[in-house]
Amino acid sequence: MSRPTSPIPPGRPSTRRGALTPTLIVVALVVVGFIFFANVWTDVLWYRQLGFFEVFLTENLARIGIFVAGFTIMFLAVFFAVRIAYHARPVYAPDSEIRDNLNRYQAQLEPVRRVVMIGLPLVFGLFAGSAAASQWQRVLLFFNQEQFGQNDPVFNMDISFYLMTLPFLGFITGFLISVVVIAGIAGILTHYLYGSIRLMERGIFTSRAAQIHLAVTGAAFLILLGVNFWLDRFSSVQNNGGRWAGALYTDVNAVIPTKAILAVAAVLVAILFIVAAVIGRWRLPVIGTAMLIITSILAGGVYPWVIQQFQVRPSEQTLENPYIKRNIEMTRAAYGLDKIQVDRYNATNTASTGALAPDAQTTANIRLLDPNLISDAFSQLEQYRPYYQFPEALNVDRYEVDGKIQDTVIAVRELNPENVAANQQGWLNQHVVYTHGYGVVAAKGNKFTVDGKPEFLQSGIPSTGVLGDDSTYEPRIYFGETSPEYSIVGAPDGAPSREQDRPSGREGEGETQYTFEGNGGPNVGSFFNKVLYSIKFQSSDLLLSDGVNEESQILYERNPRERVQKVAPYLTVDGNAYPAVVDGRVKWIVDGYTTSQYYPYSQQEQLSEATTDSQTTSGRAVALPNSSVNYIRNSVKATVDAYDGSVTLYAWDDQDPLLKAWQNVFPTSLKPFSEMSADVMSHVRYPEDLFKVQRELLGRYHVTDPTSFYKSDEVWSVPADPTADSATDVKQPPFYMSLQMPDQETPAFQLTSSFIPQIVNGNARNVLYGFLAADSDAGNEKGVKAESYGKLRLLQIPPETQVPGPGQAQNKFNSDPTVSQALNLLRQGASDVLNGNLLTLPVGGGILYVQPVYLKSTGETSYPTLQRVLVAFGDKVGFAPTLDEALKQLFGGDSGAAAGDSDNNGQAPPAPGGTPPVVGADAKADLKAALEEANAAIQAGQAALAAGDFAAYGEEQKKLAAALQRALEAEGRIVVTAPEAAPSPAATPTESPAPTGTATPSPSPGT
Repeated sequence: MSRPTSPIPPGRPSTRRGALTPTLIVVALVVVGFIFFANVWTDVLWYRQLGFFEVFLTENLARIGIFVAGFTIMFLAVFFAVRIAYHARPVYAPDSEIRDNLNRYQAQLEPVRRVVMIGLPLVFGLFAGSAAASQWQRVLLFFNQEQFGQNDPVFNMDISFYLMTLPFLGFITGFLISVVVIAGIAGILTHYLYGSIRLMERGIFTSRAAQIHLAVTGAAFLILLGVNFWLDRFSSVQNNGGRWAGALYTDVNAVIPTKAILAVAAVLVAILFIVAAVIGRWRLPVIGTAMLIITSILAGGVYPWVIQQFQVRPSEQTLENPYIKRNIEMTRAAYGLDKIQVDRYNATNTASTGALAPDAQTTANIRLLDPNLISDAFSQLEQYRPYYQFPEALNVDRYEVDGKIQDTVIAVRELNPENVAANQQGWLNQHVVYTHGYGVVAAKGNKFTVDGKPEFLQSGIPSTGVLGDDSTYEPRIYFGETSPEYSIVGAPDGAPSREQDRPSGREGEGETQYTFEGNGGPNVGSFFNKVLYSIKFQSSDLLLSDGVNEESQILYERNPRERVQKVAPYLTVDGNAYPAVVDGRVKWIVDGYTTSQYYPYSQQEQLSEATTDSQTTSGRAVALPNSSVNYIRNSVKATVDAYDGSVTLYAWDDQDPLLKAWQNVFPTSLKPFSEMSADVMSHVRYPEDLFKVQRELLGRYHVTDPTSFYKSDEVWSVPADPTADSATDVKQPPFYMSLQMPDQETPAFQLTSSFIPQIVNGNARNVLYGFLAADSDAGNEKGVKAESYGKLRLLQIPPETQVPGPGQAQNKFNSDPTVSQALNLLRQGASDVLNGNLLTLPVGGGILYVQPVYLKSTGETSYPTLQRVLVAFGDKVGFAPTLDEALKQLFGGDSGAAAGDSDNNGQAPPAPGGTPPVVGADAKADLKAALEEANAAIQAGQAALAAGDFAAYGEEQKKLAAALQRALEAEGRIVVTAPEAAPSPAATPTESPAPTGTATPSPSPGT
């Protein structure tokens, strides 16, 4: 039986195979398009659920509109440049050899000519549109700008011109220049390819059409160049290339006038190009172009250089004086330093008896708990389950307790699903079962228990304490700084709960279950939404799991800082969000800044560098992005609900013109601060990153006299953190504390920092020159901001007083014989001695340094306990189990005020086994015996270690730890019987614990 003849001729590919490639391309485009659609539509759902769809819509419509405009301009310019050049091609070329080469090129291009003439403009249009769309903020600010009501000193233009108009005009000019250049090059190449421009032995031949094309292109370029020269005049007041920001003598007297001349010259040469296109003579535009280039070199470069070198440099201080004054005034205004209160503080170094009496309230509130060291203590005492965690650095806030404001160290117990047992690390547990943390934990900042643990105000599961309980506030934390990428929550009424909630709080009752009841994320119950989010998070489990039901919501974008940044893309967000129990909820409070780099005469500051300190380098905090600004305002306070993720933006600085402009762009996204509740208002504080930027500028700009500023003889630096464990010096972070400044009648919650002389090549005289405090009390009245909030107070300390700086104070602690002997003895055991934050306080007529000392034994379950407090005033040092006792030592037995831990005086931690220590006359003998046993254990341990007997070494370490514990107990009993003669653990029974040193300061190295 013969086979039927194939209808397809031999050698011709089958139609089915030929259709396969286009089909695959179409399918691929559909898949890519649907993935793009999934990401866009899920963003739409997210913004709509959160109530900020206006932001998404406005931003993306602006991006699309600007993209279309940029694409259209570039596409049309390149397209018509190529098309005009093509249609203007000559019919023949006189040179046969050139004609043959061009014909060969043209023949190769002809099959794809139409594609190239469309594709080339299309590609350039896409690039141009994308670049233009990224400038959407400049465009929106220009069309919605607000006046500053303040003019610059050179052109008398409103400041808004420089921040909102000039950047837009610069963008438009730069974009159009790019369009003209690219379109011109495309046109020239097309003319050359088709013979309108030819290279000949006698020169360059150009057709009449090519000449007109080149003339128009050159004229357009020169006109735009002239506009650019003209705008450069205004940009000179934003100059940051010299020693001082702004237009200086050379700029005002040489650069600005020559820019105006160049602008006019460029327009005149452009006119010559148009004339040449009409009359066909090119000598004048060629000469004009050459003159313009020469003028640009001479007037734009040589002339200003001559003025600078031979007129300004010999008399720089005199000539630059008025411009330096402008720089000082405008910089201080741009960074909010113009209203700072500066007072001379004649600090004493003499610790007089009773000196702290006028500062009794400040003394009672001195913070002893270091929020950067006690995270482990919170974890060991309050974590309860491995799937909970606390941040590495806790936060400092204040709450009203028994009618008094109490400085508080606070943290939320967040979820850590990575610590769930390895055999339970499935998708369901990760995203449906373990969904949230639980509760707030807070401790008094100025007190601790007898055995050195935090004294909690709020703790436990269920959550209880002075801040409330489960019935008065919602303790569940669905949105936090370490929340999972996404969680599926919610269920129909009556459905069994699947979320792991918390331990029951009663032994034997196991864990409780919970179902989310808020509105925290887009609904993911429909099949279509399941598909979209499965694509977004690349998870088939999300599509197929029975953990997703018709009422399910998906929670994502859960970090408070990132959540605020997404709904307010025009803000720079502070690196530290902090939790507060307000209005029956746990809410994260986030600070947002409006910034600019275009403020005239203002010094630019690199945000990342200015906000880097020992906290950011250790990973405990986040520095601001790597961008430069010369204007900053804390314009927005935001809250993020830890339960449902709702975001509220408050227009905090409602006088900021930048914020007003953005309110014109997004009219419904911000609320006035008059709607802020009293609870939220009472927990608002001065933002850390703004303060860091301000103190960095203040190191130079506390000087307001131009002559002194020119000499740079009074420059200050932020001191290095003396407690940082780093190979390089890093700045000391600012500290929150309740503090009464010398001009205040009552203490206020303040953010503080100090200054020392300028650090040059790592060296500085570590004496105190300045102390800065920012008032962080906004009041506790709904919608009413306290007048004192945000007030900056700077205490200037006369250099001749030689007040020790933080580094010098730390050195005194480390070198003091009594202190070092005691701490070294503690270090010999299986324990680490940790120095807490070194606080600086202007009290007692001088400067008081306070540093808590923590002891942490080795082992995975250990945590630091506060065992001692170091204090210094002038050249004297105090060291005792409590701050109150240390201050008594420092001030001759009577400081004049009681510290917050005064109730712990004379008490000792309970002995192992719970037997309370017996106070008796033999306490000193017990102390001596315990110290002798400790020394014997140290020597025996070292001998065992040298012999390689690790078992014996371990036994000696246990003996050492027990001996040290007995020494601590004996010292506590000595404090009870004779507080005026409490020795340190390293002291012999006959040694006096009197403060070391004298009242006369000794100069530090380099003074």
